[in-house]
Amino acid sequence: MTNRDLQIQQIIEQNPGIQFREIMRSSGLKNGVLSHYLGKLEKNGIIKANRGPRQVRFYPPQITEPESIIIKALRKQTPRDLLLALIENDGSEFSELVKAVKKSPSTVSLYLSQLVDDELVEIKFVHLKKRYHIKARDIIDKLIEDYRPSILEKSTSGFEDIFNSF
Repeated sequence: MTNRDLQIQQIIEQNPGIQFREIMRSSGLKNGVLSHYLGKLEKNGIIKANRGPRQVRFYPPQITEPESIIIKALRKQTPRDLLLALIENDGSEFSELVKAVKKSPSTVSLYLSQLVDDELVEIKFVHLKKRYHIKARDIIDKLIEDYRPSILEKSTSGFEDIFNSF
């Protein structure tokens, strides 16, 4: 493997779920050159690409499908804020989540629906009220431990800064 292969592999290992443009910025490589190396690394099974609508995310090969779904959510501000709010206060009501993430109800509703569809959050009815619970807490905790161990020593407010680098 060349130095460039190793550089790109290391960027992806340290930042699972990273997108093409972020790799370009981190590596300093131009579009065509980076495309060539990513294609070669993917073909050889050294990295894997998860192609979604309008975006491709790159992962180390050991990242599982459920983990990649969580990482994708943690890399976006509002879903990450919702998950962190639920880590802090599992079983929150919708209005509490709106207040916690400081977004409009429609925005919170959109992202909560996505988190429910992705099976990261589940809805339970308690005394006829909808409450939201983290469903994938064990995997989230594992990812934090594997990729950002210092997160466990920080206060909840420090979570956000750490996840910004996912």
